[in-house]
Amino acid sequence: MALGPVQLLVIGFDDPEFKGEIREELDRLRENDVVRLVDLLVVRKDEEGNVERIHHTDLSTGELEEFGATVGALIGLGAGGDEESMEAGAVLGAAAMDSGEVLGGGDTWYVDDAIPNGTAAAIALIEHRWAVGLRGAIRDAGGFHLADAWVHPADLVAIGALAAEEAAAH
Repeated sequence: MALGPVQLLVIGFDDPEFKGEIREELDRLRENDVVRLVDLLVVRKDEEGNVERIHHTDLSTGELEEFGATVGALIGLGAGGDEESMEAGAVLGAAAMDSGEVLGGGDTWYVDDAIPNGTAAAIALIEHRWAVGLRGAIRDAGGFHLADAWVHPADLVAIGALAAEEAAAH
């Protein structure tokens, strides 16, 4: 399985009134092989502090096991530096996906305690499928990773404010 870059995304909702818009957009992106939802955990806490958890993945059981094996092999290679460590990591990684979820597992995330009453949080592992072919083309051309970052609209506003300050100073 060719694995694209995986992004961990954590989003808060002050007044969670989910109507399906986010799910519809994720479905559209998945249908066009742009992204794939490796795992999603949504935690919603009502005004009285009662917690509701929703879990979802786009991966089948076999795909989850393969994902776990790939991640486990990479961790094993990093930890031991040899093929034997990589193979042991792959076995452990595949076995870890038996529950059908990467996120979750009662003692893994303490979101319940971290969010205030009347709010929600979503934690998602999103695989960027669009990048698989691009990564291969870069590798085939002899390219290698130097750095990457997400540029958010707030970053652009900050750059504009800094440029305005510098222009005013001159």
